[in-house]
Amino acid sequence: MKVVILAGGFGTRIRDVADDIPKPMIPIGRYPIIWHIMKWYAKFGHKEFVLCLGHKGHTIKSFFIDYEAHTRDITLTLGSGGAIEFLSDHDESDWRVTLADTGLNAMTGARIQRIRKYVQGEEFMLTYGDGVGDVDIEQLLAFHRSHGKVLTVTGVRPPGRFGEIETRGDGIVSGFNEKPQATGGRISGGYFVASPRLFDYLDDREDLVFERGPLEALVRDKQLMMYEHGGFWQPMDTSRDYQFLNALYAEGNAPWVP
Repeated sequence: MKVVILAGGFGTRIRDVADDIPKPMIPIGRYPIIWHIMKWYAKFGHKEFVLCLGHKGHTIKSFFIDYEAHTRDITLTLGSGGAIEFLSDHDESDWRVTLADTGLNAMTGARIQRIRKYVQGEEFMLTYGDGVGDVDIEQLLAFHRSHGKVLTVTGVRPPGRFGEIETRGDGIVSGFNEKPQATGGRISGGYFVASPRLFDYLDDREDLVFERGPLEALVRDKQLMMYEHGGFWQPMDTSRDYQFLNALYAEGNAPWVP
């Protein structure tokens, strides 16, 4: 099944981390966050991707066009008629990545509409290029197919904005959780599964926001279902999120790493 990833926004809230690359290319460790998202889907056998590009999309194109050079050791023979010899392998040799220019200023609904031809009337997965989680993709897909509605959204607990301190009765701190999951209601974490009927709710208007008109219409028609995810989920919206995700990765405690 194809995985559509929205990767065209301006990412204005995180420009203090990187202003010269699009948000999905901001790295966690050595690789951009969009690569981490793709690796998670690939773990479950979903290795056909359609990336909806916009702001600085050429940077994402260049990363994948030059992927072999980015990820493998090489020997170069310089001069006219020179050659490149690849000395190592990687695990992404069976990925198929479609890089689709969906417009500089297009909103999310328009971007999805503009890749319709690449999903060929089949059900597909859909998510954002700036959030990682350990969503069980097999269970998500099984849930979607069990109800027969147009769209499934993964509902997640939003991470707490501030650290949570746990204390004993005498005031001694017994624990500190830097980014606790909130205990209130759920929010959309992306990780959608869509029937091709989703396109009946979309059009090509540049200002069509997927999360407003189309999702509201699906709610009215009782065609939107929620899959509850109780595990890890974290967007990269701010420099604090960037530091948090990179710290988890550096410590070997990243739940989204296959």
